[in-house]
Amino acid sequence: MGRAPVNGKRSPPPPPPPGRCHFWLPNKRRHCANSSLPSSQYCGNHLPESASGAGRRVPCPVDPSHTVLEENLEAHVGKCPLKKQVAALTAQPYYSKGINSGAGEPGCGVTSAEKRAAVYRLTEEEFRSLLGKIRSVHAAASAAIRESYLITGACDKWMSGQVDRKVPYQEKHVAQQASIVGNMEAFGLLRKGSDEVVDGENAAVSAQAVVEFGAGRGYLTQVLVDCYGITNVFLVERRSYKLKADRSLRQNEDVTLERLRIDIEDLKLHGIEALRGLQYLAIGKHLCGPATDMTMMCCLPERYDQTEENGKHSLQGLALATCCHHLCQWKHYTNKSFLLGLGITEEEFHAMTWFSSWAVDGDHSYPDSPVEVEDTSSEVRELEKLDQEIIGIERIIRSIPAGERASLGSMCKDIIDTGRLLWLGQKGLVADLVSYVPSKISPENRLLIAKCTS
Repeated sequence: MGRAPVNGKRSPPPPPPPGRCHFWLPNKRRHCANSSLPSSQYCGNHLPESASGAGRRVPCPVDPSHTVLEENLEAHVGKCPLKKQVAALTAQPYYSKGINSGAGEPGCGVTSAEKRAAVYRLTEEEFRSLLGKIRSVHAAASAAIRESYLITGACDKWMSGQVDRKVPYQEKHVAQQASIVGNMEAFGLLRKGSDEVVDGENAAVSAQAVVEFGAGRGYLTQVLVDCYGITNVFLVERRSYKLKADRSLRQNEDVTLERLRIDIEDLKLHGIEALRGLQYLAIGKHLCGPATDMTMMCCLPERYDQTEENGKHSLQGLALATCCHHLCQWKHYTNKSFLLGLGITEEEFHAMTWFSSWAVDGDHSYPDSPVEVEDTSSEVRELEKLDQEIIGIERIIRSIPAGERASLGSMCKDIIDTGRLLWLGQKGLVADLVSYVPSKISPENRLLIAKCTS
């Protein structure tokens, strides 16, 4: 169990806290947070097959965040506690399975482990040729990303920490939130209530609502409400969080709040009754990988009947902080034609997404997958075998200086986000791509910002 060695060189993980499961999560580079069983070093989810005396555990199809013994799967599905929750969600008018999945089918895509394995199968010549293509495409087609760290006076209360002490306050997150809304104001998506309305192309929009995608606890929206007086709030998040901004938002009598616990992939915006007839802004501070593409498709759909939807709601603009490009999927990516026109294939795209992590950590040699199950699974055994047998490409990767790897990773991010920027332009929006905070605050610092002109 634990962290699989790569050519015998990886250092062992630190010991877990007392009473904690000893299973090592390579994605998160920490131990499982569950308590260990009284008779084992591991929790029930990560108990080795040899110790459990039972078969292997597999992800629950109702909710893949937990696992179940394969032999009990059929019985578990019928009584899974989340089954009623899923049934209630699918009955909602705003639910439509995979509506924002792009050309691909809904469901899991290519895992990082599979991307890594594909890169390691390349010959040295193919690998070096791919790096050369990335450099050439970046030089020829990548959009220039300007520095735009903007903190407006409207956010003084938040920047100075003069907020409700019950609200979790971390300076680096507040700086990111304040710069996102600062860029929105500078781009004409927001204006203070006292500002005069200006006619012309650079006039600020007058949004009646905000929809935050991948909202998490919802504190980006909290900043908008506190600093710009937004009163209609919709928070879209598939996970459940503690310490949400909902409590303080609901205490504001002027604010109408609706939290939608749904995957962006399945969200049909025109099915949200309370959003109908409202002009809205779409925002997101942490849209991992394909969540950015799905958000763009959700707000600018191609499959809706435009005549039927006319007048129901109106997108005024969006501000989406992209991140975790290594999770991007070809089947969800909005601008495949842009990449294909540059000669980038689906396989090369997935390699680029894997390389993109180099921009953040300079290395990406850890195998991972969306759901961690015990290391005795056949997939992990295959990856360990791959580690032992295919070392040529890893040797080349480790020979590249860290700074050069980071530069290549940034190039991959630039290319991916340039395609998204151009896609927004094709939809008739005025769009820009900026670096909204210094990398010392966060290396994931890219912001797609756009405004509808019609």
